[in-house]
Amino acid sequence: MRTRRTLLTALLTATAASATLTTASFAAAPARTIEVSTAAQLKAALTGASPGDTIHLADGTYSGNFKTSVAASAGSRITLTGSAKAVLTAGGGYGLHLNGAAYWTVKGVTVTGGQKGIMIDSARGVVVDTVTVHGLDMEGVHFRKSSRDGVIRNSRIHDTGNDGRGMGEGIYVGTANTLSDKSDNVQILGNTIGPDVGGEAIDLKEGTTGGKVSGNTFDGRGLTGNHYDDSWVDVKGNNYVIENNTGKNTLNNGYETHTQQSGWGCGTVFRGNRSTLTGATGDKQLAINVTNHSGGCKTTVYASNTVTGGRGLTNIPVTP
Repeated sequence: MRTRRTLLTALLTATAASATLTTASFAAAPARTIEVSTAAQLKAALTGASPGDTIHLADGTYSGNFKTSVAASAGSRITLTGSAKAVLTAGGGYGLHLNGAAYWTVKGVTVTGGQKGIMIDSARGVVVDTVTVHGLDMEGVHFRKSSRDGVIRNSRIHDTGNDGRGMGEGIYVGTANTLSDKSDNVQILGNTIGPDVGGEAIDLKEGTTGGKVSGNTFDGRGLTGNHYDDSWVDVKGNNYVIENNTGKNTLNNGYETHTQQSGWGCGTVFRGNRSTLTGATGDKQLAINVTNHSGGCKTTVYASNTVTGGRGLTNIPVTP
């Protein structure tokens, strides 16, 4: 009996040890901090990162085009971080391209040069925080190809659209002339955009829904007026909240809504925005110009919005 019990105990102990070994062998690797000081190291880190990792950039200039397609998760993000003196400088193309790279955080760095700054394609939950983006031929930061639930906050964007074609938006959400790009629920919070932004500070395209533009500061000096780029914010998507922003200097209106596709450019709510139109040309400018206000496409402009200069607050009835 004792022999059988001894053998049974030994067997159970060996089985438990084997299970522990098997579990350990499949455990996730610990999160790393990857220190980077050269462009080659940065390119390697972007392609070799794993969920939970942090890529830390030393101060300095990183020349080239940088991209990643590594996806993280909501509970285990990948972070690319550095100070504003860690400068990604492109000679053309995209400065930083997150292509399918879901749940990344990009924090603190500067992106300059090239055609476009930070491009986010097919990547859910990307957070762009406290970055500086400037010196570009076209737009600064673009959420595209159904990059849902993104955030850009506390960032500085200026000197874009330098090719003069009117494609220098500060922040661009979605894709023009299509409804297939569902870059929904993008939050644009507390940024400073302008001056010398050739397109709108923010362009919210048809096909996108449910985002928020809150607490931003706009300076429209440098708007080109090309392709109707003549306001701080142009809303062509649905059900956006535009609140507590401050704007000055514009070629035309402060904020505009447009129906580029049937059923779009609807449901926008404006509240608490402060507009200064004294820099606008002519006398027909409005703080908020709504081009389609009907029973099936309503826009709400609250009396908490204010305007100085121009022709007035809005062209639709104001809600108390």
